[in-house]
This record gives sequence, C-alpha cells and structure tokens, in this order.
Amino acid sequence: MTSKMAPGIGPSIMVPHPPLIVPQVGRGQEREIAPTTAAFERAARFVVDAQPDTVIVLSPHTTMYQDYFHISPGAGASGDLARFGARSVRFSVEYDQELAQAVAHAADGDSFPAGTQGERAPALDHGTMVPLYFLHQAAGGTLPFRLLRVGLSGLSFVMHYQLGQRLAQAAQALGRRVSVVASGDLSHYLQHAGPYGFRSEGPVYDARVMDVMGRAAFDELLQFDEHACETAGECGQRSFLILAGCLDGRDVTAQALSYQDVTGVGYGVCLFAPGDANPARRFLDNKEA
Repeated sequence: MTSKMAPGIGPSIMVPHPPLIVPQVGRGQEREIAPTTAAFERAARFVVDAQPDTVIVLSPHTTMYQDYFHISPGAGASGDLARFGARSVRFSVEYDQELAQAVAHAADGDSFPAGTQGERAPALDHGTMVPLYFLHQAAGGTLPFRLLRVGLSGLSFVMHYQLGQRLAQAAQALGRRVSVVASGDLSHYLQHAGPYGFRSEGPVYDARVMDVMGRAAFDELLQFDEHACETAGECGQRSFLILAGCLDGRDVTAQALSYQDVTGVGYGVCLFAPGDANPARRFLDNKEA
C-alpha cells in the first residue's frame, strides 16, 4: 500500500488540456496524441498514488481578472464537456473551503490580490475538466480528494510565483496534503497549417519551457520575458509559475515525460517530486515584483 505524503505540497504535475484527448470528444482523433495520453495517464497515477487530501488545479480558463487571483468559492462545483460534444463527460467536485478561506484571509491581511470574490463562471472549465478526466480514471472511477480551483491573472510573473508560495504556506499551516496540477498548453503557433498559424517564437518557447520545467529550474522560469511569452501564444506559463512557487525553497526531482506538436499546439507533461527544504532554491530572495 502506498503511504500518504507528508503535510504540505507533495507530488505535482504539469499537463495540457486539449479536449480532444478525451475519447468522447476526440472520437478517434485522440490517437494522434497517444504519447501525450500515455504521459497524462502516468502523471495522473503519480498524483492519485500520493493520496492527497486536496488537489489544487491551476487553470487558465476559469474566472480571470487583470489584477486579482480568483479562487473558486463555495462548497463545490460541477462541469461537463458539452461544448465539445461530450455532455456525458461530467464531474462534480467538493471544494476545500477551509484552504480557500485560509489563502483568502492571509491575502486580505497583507493586501495581496487574491481571494474568492467575483465569481463569474461557477461551472468547471475545460482546463479543469480534462485533468479531472485522467485523475478520475487513475482513481478507478472516483475523485477521492477535495479541489481548490485557482485562476490566473494579468499580474506579473513574480506575483504568480508569490501566489504559489502562499498556497504552499496555507497547505502547510492546515496540515493539508496537497498535490498541484498546473494545467496549460504551450505555444499555439507551431504549424502553418494549424488553427492559429505559425510564429517562429512558438517552437523556441516550447523547447525552452520543456527544458526548464524538466529540470525544475524555476529561477530560469522567472526570467522568461512576458512579452515574448505572449508573442509565442502560450497559455500555461502563469500556471507553471504558480506551481513553481508552490515548490519554492524545496529540492525538486523533475521529469519531462512527453512533448508533442501534432495539432499546431504544444502539449507537455512533467512530474515534480518535492524533497527536503533547500534555502538555495528560494528564488525570489532579493527579487522584486
């Protein structure tokens, strides 16, 4: 029997969220990204085997504000993939209200722009639903954990990293065993024949971010230029930065499982196993937002 992780942030993952990877949506097209599917299945088992109390999903497609990090409020939520032709793929989750309130309360106490105000889209978005599909499979048809759904913002990369630090602090303070799922596709500009066309910055971004995340070189992740990321058409950089912040000050064993560019959009999967405290990996020391 697999033993439970220690309180705080445990095994965590970086995954894409293409709806077509779900067979009920792809209807055969998912076979084109079979290596991504296999890596996603392995990543989901990596999380489920750790037996977390709570899974934090960082999604680019939930409620997003320019100057505020939104944490989904309430007791829980439901969602489906009906807009992608698969209404039968539906999940209901219980939110970790205590963790959400702890993060929001601490943020309010020192004027950090994060909390549960301003809910606009309570239904689970596809950036959350696709990871839940694989976690549900890995757990034998259940979702044996609570969820904390966190949105991104237009704030700086450093502030996304700082949000991750706050999530980790709250989890530790509550004695909560938490895994983090950083949901995000890479560049959308990888192929002339793709849905968004081609930009030379796209492949450059994808190669760099896969290298950096595969080494857990989070200091280098903080050095990415925000304008260059926008030009590359990525949607996951800020999710990855929050994940990195969650693992701040820890040794991390990382593994890049797969990368694919089949549809003109980059899909990357990585695993992160945090270890002991390491002050040398406190990457925001002496760095300003």
